[in-house]
Amino acid sequence: MEVSRIDINVHQLTRVEGHGNIIVKVSDGKVEEVRWEITESPRFFEVMLQGRRWKDVHVIASRICGICSVSHQLASLEATEAAFGIRPSEQTILLRKLLYVGEVIESHILHLYLLAAPDFLGAGSVFSLLDSPEHKDEVLRGLRLKKLGNDIMEMIGGRAVHPQAATVNGFGRLPSTEDLLYLQGRLRNALPELEAMVQLFKGFELPQFTRETEYIALKHPQEYAWIYGYISSTDTGLATLDQYLEVANEYCVPHSTAKFAKHARESYAVGALARINNNYEQLNPMAKMAADELGLKPLCCNPFMNNIAQVVETVHVVEEGIDLVEQLLRIGIQEEDIVVPVKAGRGIGAVEAPRGLLIHDYTYDENGYIVEANCVIPTNQNHANIQRDLEVLVPRYLDRGENELRLLCEMLVRSYDPCISCSTHMLRLELR
Repeated sequence: MEVSRIDINVHQLTRVEGHGNIIVKVSDGKVEEVRWEITESPRFFEVMLQGRRWKDVHVIASRICGICSVSHQLASLEATEAAFGIRPSEQTILLRKLLYVGEVIESHILHLYLLAAPDFLGAGSVFSLLDSPEHKDEVLRGLRLKKLGNDIMEMIGGRAVHPQAATVNGFGRLPSTEDLLYLQGRLRNALPELEAMVQLFKGFELPQFTRETEYIALKHPQEYAWIYGYISSTDTGLATLDQYLEVANEYCVPHSTAKFAKHARESYAVGALARINNNYEQLNPMAKMAADELGLKPLCCNPFMNNIAQVVETVHVVEEGIDLVEQLLRIGIQEEDIVVPVKAGRGIGAVEAPRGLLIHDYTYDENGYIVEANCVIPTNQNHANIQRDLEVLVPRYLDRGENELRLLCEMLVRSYDPCISCSTHMLRLELR
C-alpha cells in the first residue's frame, strides 16, 4: 500500500511511567521526521543530595522512583560504602539480593501483564482484559505474582515502596526464620504460575524487527549480575565501574529534557535484553528452559524481545529467591553490629535496575556529607536507542498504514519499559 501522507503525534504515550511523545511525519512516501521527545521537567535529585549526611542519602535516593526504589537505594548504599571502604557481611549481601528479587518480580510483572500484554491481546488497557472472560484469569495471575514481589520487599525491606530496613553496612530490621520459611513456600508455589506465564507470552506474535545494537549490562564471573559486577558491552567487552563515564557518554538534544547516551556506536541499550545478551550462560536452569521455549538466544537484536527477556528473568529471580532463602536459613539470621567508618572519599555504586544499568557516584567530605553526586539512569541510556529504533522502524513499516504504524511505534517504546520520570536529571541548578 502506497502511503502519501502520515502525521503521527502521540502526545504523552500511555502505559509508561512519565511523559514522552512520539512524532512521525511522512510526506509523498518520504519520512521527513521521526522524534522521541521527552517533555517532563528535570527533578534535580543530584542537587538535592548535595550537603546531605551519609545516613540520609540512601533514603532520599530511593525516592527517585516508586517502582525502582530498591535499585536506587542499593546503588546509593554501594556508593557510600565504596567511598568509606566498607564491605558488607555475607548476610547483608544475601538479604539485599533477596530484596532485589522482590523488586524484579514486582516491576517485570507490572510491565508484562498491565502495560505490555494489552498490546498483544488487542486491548486498550488492562481493564478491558479484566472484563474479558477469556483473559481475566491471566490478569489475576499477574496480580498474584506482582503481590509476591511486593510482599518480599515488605518483609525484607520493611515496606513495599521505598523500603527502610536496608542501611549502610547492614539492615536495621531483620526477618525471622519463620518469615524466610514463609517466603520460601510462596516462591515455590509461584513456579506453576511462571509456567503459565511462559505459555501466555509464547502465544504472542511479536514484530520481527531487528536493528544491530550494542548492549550494556553488569557482568559478574560467578553469577547473573544484579548488584555487583563489571560493566560489560557486547561490542567492547569489560570495563570497571570507575570507567562508567567513558561508557555512558551522556549528551543533550534540543527536543528532550533528559540526556541521551552513546558508547561504541551512536546508541546502546540497557535492560533485560541487554542482561541476557551479556549473561545468558549464567541464567538458572528453569530460566534457560524458558528462554529456549520462547526462542530467546543471544545475540538478539529485536527490541520487542525485551518483553520476552523480562519473562525469562522473572523465572530466573524466583528460582534465585528460593536459593537465597536456603542460604540464609543455612547460615542463620544473626543480629550484627553496624559500624560505619566515615571518611572523605569518592564511591561508585552500580546495580541492574529492572530497566537496566543504574549508577550512583558520590563524593563525601571528611564529615560524611556529600560534596558532589551523579546518577546515571537506565532510561537515560535507552533514549538514543529508542530514537534510532524508531528511525529504522518507521520506513520499514510505512506500508502498514498510519494506525498500525502508530501502534507499532507505541509498542516499540513500551517494550523498553521506560521510566521517563527517573531519567529527567539533565540540568545543574546553580543559585547565585
